[in-house]
Formats: sequence, C-alpha cells, structure tokens
Amino acid sequence: MLLIDAHLDLAMNAMEWNRDLKESVSKLRERERGMVDKLDREKGVVSLPDLRKGGIGLVVATQIARYVEKGSNLLGWHSPEQAWAQSQGQLAWYQTMVAVGEMIQITDLESLNNHIDLWQDVSIPPDKKPIGFILSLEGADSLVELSYIEKAYNYGLRVIGPAHYGPGRYAPGTGMEEGFTSLGLALLKEMDSLNMILDVTHLTDKGFWQALDMYKGMVWASHHNCRKLVNHQRQLSDDQIKALIERGGVIGGALDCWMLEENWERAITDPKERNVNLERLVDHFDHICQIAGNTKHIGIGSDLDGMFGKEQSPYDLETISDLQSYQDILKKRGYSKEDIENVFHGNWLRMLRASLAYH
Repeated sequence: MLLIDAHLDLAMNAMEWNRDLKESVSKLRERERGMVDKLDREKGVVSLPDLRKGGIGLVVATQIARYVEKGSNLLGWHSPEQAWAQSQGQLAWYQTMVAVGEMIQITDLESLNNHIDLWQDVSIPPDKKPIGFILSLEGADSLVELSYIEKAYNYGLRVIGPAHYGPGRYAPGTGMEEGFTSLGLALLKEMDSLNMILDVTHLTDKGFWQALDMYKGMVWASHHNCRKLVNHQRQLSDDQIKALIERGGVIGGALDCWMLEENWERAITDPKERNVNLERLVDHFDHICQIAGNTKHIGIGSDLDGMFGKEQSPYDLETISDLQSYQDILKKRGYSKEDIENVFHGNWLRMLRASLAYH
C-alpha cells in the first residue's frame, strides 16, 4: 500500500552524516563500520532504495539549519546567513537527486496527482519510480529576514515549522516556554499570504495556541505523539489534539523511542529491553482516534534517522521499509481497510490536495 511519511530529514543525513542515500541501508551501515563520531553510526534505517521497498513513494522532506547564540550548548550556526547557506546546500542535494532521477519535487496539485498516479500504477516496478517530496523547513532560523520566505517559496518550499529545539529567532521550541517573537508573528502572516502549511511541531504550548489563534491557513503536526501516554512538553496535550482536529489537521506519529516510552535515556535505554516495538505507536493512534471519533486525523511522520538510528527506533524495525508492517498491526488492532488507507496515505493526501490547489 502506498505510504506517505510526513517527516524525514533526508538532506541532513546526506550532507551532515555524509550518507549516499542512493545506496541501501545495509551498504550505508557497512560503510560506517567502526565510525564513532555520531551515536547512530552503523545504525541508520533510511535510504531511497529502502523507501521504495517499503512503498513510501511520497515524503515531506526537510531543510534544517539552526542559528545559535554565543554560549549555547546546542549545535548550530553562528549567524542566520550561515544557517541559510547550509539550508541551500541541502536544497542543492534535493535538486541533484531530481536531476539524476532519484526524486521528484511536488509543488502543486498537478504534480501531486501525477505522482500518486505513478506510484499506484502496479505495472511499473517500485525501483523505477522516483521518491516524491514536499519541501518543509524545520525551524525558521535560517530565514535571514522575512523576504527570504518568498525566495524559499519560489524554489518550492510549501511547509514551515517555525520552531525546533531551544531558543529560536522566530519561535522558541522544545524545552522553552515563551511564545512567538515579533518576527515570528510577522512570519505567520507571510506564510498565510502564500497559502503555506504551518507545522506546529516543536512549538511551546504558548506558541501553539498563538499560532492556532492567528493562522488562518492549513495546520498539521508532522511528527508528534500524545502527552497523555508519554508525559513531556514535546508531545501534544488532549486539548491541543482537539484543536488540531477542529482545524481539520493531521497528526503524524513519530517513531523516536523517547516519544514512545517514559524516562528514556539516550544511548542508555534499550528498545528491546523496554519492549518498545512498532505497535507502541498504535496506542497513540488509538488515543487520537478516541478523541476524534474517527481515523481521519492520524498518519505517519516517522522522523526516522532524525539524529538517531536503530538504537532509538522500535526494536522490530530494521529499515524504514518495515513501516509496511503497520498494515497487519493496524488490522490486528481492529482498524478497517479504509482506516488503514487513511493512516498510510489518505489523510495526508486530503490535506496536501487542499493546500496545493492554491499553488
């Protein structure tokens, strides 16, 4: 079944982890054997061939480059201009993947529908199909000034999540408490004028409610789980889930184990020992569906290889292609064929078609 993943940091992995994503996951791990510069070396789970193997024909793919002030313990760039340049290097990687036929950028309704038709044509083998991507900016720090939004829109940016971790030029993110900066409030107005999708992922609670009150366009949470099940500010409260449902939004379930299990310790806690498997995410799906009364507001936004690998992924996931096993997992949990189609692609497609009709 065609699957859409609403959050993958592909260019970051290609450019900062130096992974040739045209290779299979097994070859990427082999090349990283013995490397210790990052915790997830030899443990990556994402590559373009493995996306095809898993029927993941369309992804929301990020640009990500944080600005950090002097004295910050977060990794990032020392000026917005440097962050912008980093994001442009990531853009160049996506454009190169398009040029060699590995990927195709989706920017409007026609390109979306053509791509979905291609992936649902069973006469063409998956390894002959490009991976479609909608470009998203995770954290808006790299936008040097507001005029850069239009520059980014012109090269195909269609989604912005204003915040990431810690302080932000436009909005503080995970671990912080304050709301949007004045620059961030102006950003929301510019995004609205361009009919972009607002991704509320990583916003503070104050920022979340500011955004929903002010933003008139389409809103989603690309990679979020439920605070009721794993109590952390990074997760959505029940009131936030209700508000997103009322706005017609979709919440993408994330597979970073610390969002599936309480009291996770990076590089210490073991997924197998804690029995953190793929089915854990369905607990979060169930919770959202109970609030909504239907399955129209859940999807997958895996965040796999988002600065972690197999060491912090469900133990029964070897590569991203294993997301197809959710067909059986969801069926076992009582989800109908229509429900499963909603989760795999239907809900994201509904939002994307509505949004991209304006571009």
